Amino acid sequence: MKKVIISGGGTGGHIFPALSIANALKRLDRDVEILFVGAEGKMEMEKVPEAGYPIVGLPVRGFRRKLTLENVKVLWNLWKSLRKAKKVIRDFRPDVVVGVGGYASGPVGRVAVKAGIPLVLQEQNSYAGVTNKLLASKARKICVAYEGMERFFPAEKIIFTGNPVRKTLLQAQAARKEGIVLYGLDEKKKTVLVTGGSLGAGSINKAMTRVLDEAAHWDDAQILWQCGNYYYKDLAEQLKGKLPDNVKLMPFLKQMDLAYACADLVVARAGAGTISELCLLGKAVILVPSPNVAEDHQTKNAMALVNKGAAVMIPDREVAERLGGEMNELLRQDGRRRLLSANILKLAMKDADEVIAKEVLKIINEKNG
Repeated sequence: MKKVIISGGGTGGHIFPALSIANALKRLDRDVEILFVGAEGKMEMEKVPEAGYPIVGLPVRGFRRKLTLENVKVLWNLWKSLRKAKKVIRDFRPDVVVGVGGYASGPVGRVAVKAGIPLVLQEQNSYAGVTNKLLASKARKICVAYEGMERFFPAEKIIFTGNPVRKTLLQAQAARKEGIVLYGLDEKKKTVLVTGGSLGAGSINKAMTRVLDEAAHWDDAQILWQCGNYYYKDLAEQLKGKLPDNVKLMPFLKQMDLAYACADLVVARAGAGTISELCLLGKAVILVPSPNVAEDHQTKNAMALVNKGAAVMIPDREVAERLGGEMNELLRQDGRRRLLSANILKLAMKDADEVIAKEVLKIINEKNG
């Protein structure tokens, strides 16, 4: 039996690629046993079991950027996480560990390397995360989705794979009618999908409240707006009686594949996973990078597309003033939307999950002779 640990998480941007890699491993070799290791209290502890995989949680947390007593607790949790990671690796005895970034990836990767277990890293962003940079020198292979990653990692270890995405997205491309029915939309109108990710985005939501008066006069367009569970109650109360008929406000879109299928234009954050999905589906997009991420990596992700004529970008600080105008322009300019769609489609890499899975299996086969 081949055994693989997949570690990391914290956000959907880490979890969905991790699950895609796991599913690809299972498709390629049914005899692979997979164990996930995540961070206690983070969304992977719910999403991974839902997908049918076992997961172990570590008490690891991120450091605060300013001097605070909280960091003493962080160090204590790191020590506990390293001890627990040692036990997990000793008990499970993996052939390979795959680190996808996020809090849990650090302790597990470090313990694996010390135990002589091959480590494969998967870096989703155009600006490498701290954990992956720390582990890079000891990794066997590093799978990346952007060009120029030699500035972070040893060139000889890099494999250009793209980012794994959910396979259900491909199946839903032709399912526009199903999405229209599911979300109660008008099939004769153009649809704008607005999303700040699974948790929502305060600045995008605030900008959208300013767009509504203008959107009410869009006779040929409608908006499907995922605001996030955290924001929904307040927004629903604030907009009671003010929400135009052509705007659907929802806390969370459970079937994002069908939401994408409906969309003629997407407004979204610039997380690596989101961008990979938009590339695969060839969607015209307005990207609003989150300012609350390490090293401003979402802006770097977005600019990689903007420089190839594959997306429009609005800085977060300007979104309230500019979003309505940009949305309206793109809805009226069919040719410009088609060009954005064609250019972003050129950047798609459909089989990233299988490319990574094959590399993992290759390492296992070499290790086992």
